[in-house]
Amino acid sequence: MHLSLCSLDCCEGLSNVDYSQVARWEYRTRSLTRLFRSPYLACYCLGAVIVFLNFLRSHCFTEAMKSQPKLKALDSLLVHYTSVALMSVGIVFVTSSFLALGFIGTFLGDYFGILMEAKVTSFPFNVLDNPMYWGSTTIYLGWSVMHASPAGLILTAVVALCYTIALRYEGPFTEEIYRQKAAKSK
Repeated sequence: MHLSLCSLDCCEGLSNVDYSQVARWEYRTRSLTRLFRSPYLACYCLGAVIVFLNFLRSHCFTEAMKSQPKLKALDSLLVHYTSVALMSVGIVFVTSSFLALGFIGTFLGDYFGILMEAKVTSFPFNVLDNPMYWGSTTIYLGWSVMHASPAGLILTAVVALCYTIALRYEGPFTEEIYRQKAAKSK
């Protein structure tokens, strides 16, 4: 099977986008805040770009799956229902994360100096660390299984790997932002 990761003819380089690097650059320079004359407007604009690129990634993901052969072992009614359950769980995690964090909290507002009063510990954060990332990964897994797509399963693993790598940097950086906030308030 020939697998064109992220359907390169459609979305070449999309998998290399690292939003946290843009946000770290903003945290250090406040360049977007100055450009947009508001940390809120800058964060909303970055969030809109992230949403657009995520839609594009999902489109490329789907196109890559459609252009590859199906795995007959995954092409059954039971597997279909399992995929719907996986996607439903992922949607619950992503949606509830967004509702708990809000747009600014979801789209790196803390890197723009817009800090939450306290760390969110309610559902889904009391069930799973980083539920937005793992919910998204679960949606891709369910989508891949629904389409009986080995290419989709490989791409889901790539998404999970990218999130794992991003979290190694994003988590400690965000913790440091809030540690500095706590130190200033004392």
